[in-house]
Amino acid sequence: MRILFVGDVMGNAGQEVLEEYLPKLKHLYHPQATIVNGENATKGRGINEKVYKRILSCGADVVTMGNHTWDNAEITDFIQSAKKLVRPANFSAGQVPGIGYTTIKINQQRLAVLNLQGRVFMSPSDDPFAVAKDIISELKKQTNFIFVDFHAETTSEKAAFSWYFDGQVSAVVGTHTHVQTNDARILPQGTAFLSDVGMTGPYDGIIGMKRQNVITRFLNQMPTRFEVDENGRRNLSACVIDINDETGKAKKIKTIQINADHPFMQ
Repeated sequence: MRILFVGDVMGNAGQEVLEEYLPKLKHLYHPQATIVNGENATKGRGINEKVYKRILSCGADVVTMGNHTWDNAEITDFIQSAKKLVRPANFSAGQVPGIGYTTIKINQQRLAVLNLQGRVFMSPSDDPFAVAKDIISELKKQTNFIFVDFHAETTSEKAAFSWYFDGQVSAVVGTHTHVQTNDARILPQGTAFLSDVGMTGPYDGIIGMKRQNVITRFLNQMPTRFEVDENGRRNLSACVIDINDETGKAKKIKTIQINADHPFMQ
C-alpha cells in the first residue's frame, strides 16, 4: 500500500497549488490513498464546506484537521455529514461534533486515518497518548494499516508519540509547524515517522503569512493581524509512504517539496 500525505493547505494559495500538483503527484507515485491536512485551507484558519469539497475534488480521500478546526464557524454546519473530514480525536471526548478517525477501503484492505493534537504549547485537549491507545486498540481489530496525523508544536512530543506507538501503527506524520523536517525514517518496529511534513501554500511568506506583519510583531510586540500571503510564489510539501501489504509495517518514507528551489520533476 502506498499513501500520499500533503501538509497543511494554507489559504487560496494552498488550494491553487494543490489543484495544480496533486493530480501530477498521483500520476507520478500512484498512491492507493491520498490524505491532505486542510486545517488552514480557508483564509489560513479553519475550513468551510466549499473548500473541503474542492480539496476532495483535487484527489484527496481524507482531509485531516488540527488546532484551527473551529476557527471557521461554518464547519459546524457540515462536519457531521462530512465523512471524509477528520478532526483531532482528543478534542473533549463526546462534547464536540465530527469524527476523530475514519477508515477507507483499499482493494481488499482497510486504511484507518487517525487525527490527534498535541498538548505542549497548544490549546487544551485530552491526553493524545491515552486517547490514541484506546482507539488504536479498537482499530487493530479491523486493520493493520493505521496512519496518524499528529498535529503538534514540539518535535519531542511528536517523536515520543511515534516511539511509544512504534509497531502499532503504520505511520506517524506531524503537522502544524509548516516547516518540513529532515528526519523521515522507519522506526525499528516498522512505523514511518516524520516530525513535520510541512506546508502547502505561500513560499515567500513566514509560515504562510505576509512577512511584514510577522516581522513587525517581533519588532514592536504589538498586536498584529496576520494575513495569508496569497500573491507570492507557491510551495507544496508532502510525503509518500510505502507499507507492507501483509503486515501493515512501513517499508519506506520519502519527502516531497515543490517550489522555486525544488521544481517538480516528472
